[in-house]
Amino acid sequence: MKLRDRIPRIMLPWWCAPLAAVLLAGAITLLALWCQPNALRAVLKVFRGQELLIVLNALPVGLLLLALACLLRNVFYGAAVVNLVVGALSIANCIKIEVRDEPVFPRDFALLKEVGSAMGTYDIYFPVGSIAVVVLFTAVLVLAGAVIKTRPVPVRALQGWLGRLLGCGASMAVLVAAILTVYASNDLYNSFRVSNAYYIPSVFNELGFPYCFCHQFTTYPVDRPEGFDRDAAEAWDSAPGSTGEGAAVNVIMVMNEAFSDITDSEVFVWEEDPLPNLHAMQSDPHAVTGHVVVPGFAGGTANTEFDVLTGIQTNALSAATTSSFRVVNRNLDSLFRVFDEDGYHTSFFHPGDDWFYNRENVYRWFGAEETVFADQMEDLEYKGRWVTDDYMAGMIETALDEAAEDGELLFHYTTTIQNHMSYTADKYGADYVYPPVTTTVPLSDEVQTLLEVYTEGVRDADAMLGRLQDSFADRSEPVVLVFFGDHLPYLGDNQLGYQELGSPVALAEEDREDPFCSYETPYVIWANDAAAELLDWDRAVEELDLPENGTISASFLGAAVLELTGRGEQTPWFAFLNELRRMAPVVQKKTYMLPDGTYRRPQDPAEDFPNDQQVQDAILQWRQWSYYHLRYKEIP
Repeated sequence: MKLRDRIPRIMLPWWCAPLAAVLLAGAITLLALWCQPNALRAVLKVFRGQELLIVLNALPVGLLLLALACLLRNVFYGAAVVNLVVGALSIANCIKIEVRDEPVFPRDFALLKEVGSAMGTYDIYFPVGSIAVVVLFTAVLVLAGAVIKTRPVPVRALQGWLGRLLGCGASMAVLVAAILTVYASNDLYNSFRVSNAYYIPSVFNELGFPYCFCHQFTTYPVDRPEGFDRDAAEAWDSAPGSTGEGAAVNVIMVMNEAFSDITDSEVFVWEEDPLPNLHAMQSDPHAVTGHVVVPGFAGGTANTEFDVLTGIQTNALSAATTSSFRVVNRNLDSLFRVFDEDGYHTSFFHPGDDWFYNRENVYRWFGAEETVFADQMEDLEYKGRWVTDDYMAGMIETALDEAAEDGELLFHYTTTIQNHMSYTADKYGADYVYPPVTTTVPLSDEVQTLLEVYTEGVRDADAMLGRLQDSFADRSEPVVLVFFGDHLPYLGDNQLGYQELGSPVALAEEDREDPFCSYETPYVIWANDAAAELLDWDRAVEELDLPENGTISASFLGAAVLELTGRGEQTPWFAFLNELRRMAPVVQKKTYMLPDGTYRRPQDPAEDFPNDQQVQDAILQWRQWSYYHLRYKEIP
């Protein structure tokens, strides 16, 4: 007698299979939640107040289990496979959070090669206890499948392979439909209470890994551009760049939170200019000034960082809204890498948390040699709840001093935080007295407060610009300073502040003379005497071929800085961006601006623009090349 014939078997009615599937799905879900960094009792406490989370976490596990149970005609065998898969993902999520402070996303399946390489890079602690429990439970389920059987459904037509395939297909169809509808809902996802909605690992821990993992299938999309050809894109990227290094100048880039010149509007009446340093630089012979067109209005700081540093445009990644820093998961070409190739020390400072926008990981993928966040900064100085711009100016000066002492050139990027919203009266303390803002138009009390608080931050941002200019002007080392804003400020719901000011920002885009006015922030590129002499400033600026109004897309700003410092041809990617900038200095979705300042909107007849096809082809190449960088390019 064979061994399998000696094993006692229990035969159950067919209706016990779906009942067992429900119970087993619950057990597997609980095990997956137990494997997470948060204590299971803490997770269940959250669930007790938001019962829908129980269903949302167990449903995908149950549907997957049901599909495999139908296919294998054994609910326990199906549960064993599901438990192994879900358990492995849950443990991988726990490890990834511990190692990189980032959860497991569905897109990680496309990065198995990179995961294998990373295994040797990090000192990984494997949760042996969790692994053992998952493996043991899987073995128990396999044994149960060998012992416990259920009778087939009483419909003869469904007892063969047709029934298996129909049951499996129906379960998978429901699962896919749920992921594309219920789990894709941002409104539902955002309706659940969490301790910190911006800290993604915490959200995963509190709302449950199965639910959050399924939600991520439809978030942060990247669309494949029309006509994309990987081989063609690889050929563009493999074209030889120029040899030799650029000019030996230190480059300091400061992206200042919500820095804008909306206070230059004629409706404001100033006794004391809130932007004296910016305005002085606009006539400085060693300065180039204008506006950058950033990806978002009143938010999206990281998207502007992404555009400037990589030359890829956030708004072109997908037809849907996405977050650029959340689609980055591999090494990318960036300004950091270009300057690193020239032997620079490269660094990034931000007086916020390293997990916010996943900056800790993203800047490593950008190639920054050094990253410093708030928890690594000493003796932080606050104005209200945010670290001051003046403190960050001191940090930058110290970084430049240290690079000079070490005999290194410095490429540095700072993202400030002081003038971050909200612009409420208590931002700088309950007793803080704000200088009044006077306008020629009547303002509501809400908008008056918003403008007074925001303008106080703008004064401090402008003072930071002036301090850095004064500091660098006295140095013998050549320094180029690039200072710009990340987006316009939020001034109330439905653009209330802009409406009361009579700003075109409040108009529908088709009614604006300037379609980009919601996205324009000022920039300054300034060189101290040593840098101006080394670069032959007037010639270098003239050869940039900037448009007369000085307006360019944020995605072209970094490439322009490379060209200004003699590095415009060092990589085919940034050389292409500078070429495209000369054809269309601003590209925003389907609208672009010509060098003479005229706009080409989607509804405009193509025959009115003689070079339209050439520009459109170049923009499409930009999209395709960007997609190649994000998905395929290998950078050690």
